[in-house]
Amino acid sequence: MLKAIIFIISTVVLFLLFNQLHKKYPYPFLLPILTTTIVIIAALLLLNIPFSDYMEGGKYIQHLLGPAVVGLAYPLYNQKQLIMKFKYTILSGIFIAMFSGLISVYIILKLFKLDDSYILTALPKSLTTPIAMQVSETIGGIPPLTAVFVMIAGFTGALFGSVIYKVGKVHSPISRGISMGSASHGVGITKLKEYGEEDLSIGSLSMGLSAVIGAILCPIFVFIFF
Repeated sequence: MLKAIIFIISTVVLFLLFNQLHKKYPYPFLLPILTTTIVIIAALLLLNIPFSDYMEGGKYIQHLLGPAVVGLAYPLYNQKQLIMKFKYTILSGIFIAMFSGLISVYIILKLFKLDDSYILTALPKSLTTPIAMQVSETIGGIPPLTAVFVMIAGFTGALFGSVIYKVGKVHSPISRGISMGSASHGVGITKLKEYGEEDLSIGSLSMGLSAVIGAILCPIFVFIFF
């Protein structure tokens, strides 16, 4: 139990420290969720601490993921009029984003001549981790590796999303929310809070709907192309 408490406290302290660093220097590569993850992984490797030992405390932090996702309902409630006004735009945008993601992953990995098992593993990359792993198992992928692809998708959106918005002159909260929520799920939408509540609400809605739509589209896509 003492070991679990140490890991919980160290993780929280690290996150708070890196959060303060990000507030002072708001660069994408200093996002607290990214820097904290990197430091923890490095520490576990250097100190030769098994991941299972870390998860004795980490599992309690993981349990907070559910309430955190439920907490996203608050900005959704505040922006319900905006959501209802653009409901068809949001739904069509998510469908296009999910289908484009499936097609791009399939084509790119086929060009690299990877085995079908790796393609099936990568297809659910834009879904939130628990659903992505379930979908991966259903379609014949490798769930633990799918979780890695999910993390990569999330960090990629968090790191480069703002740059893409700037270069592409994307100023609409609807566009930013749909793109980030559909492509980079929870990790990505943490970046949207810097833009405002409208972006965050659309992003969280897109993340939830993408999980539902993706869980339906992925098996259909596999049935057609495999």
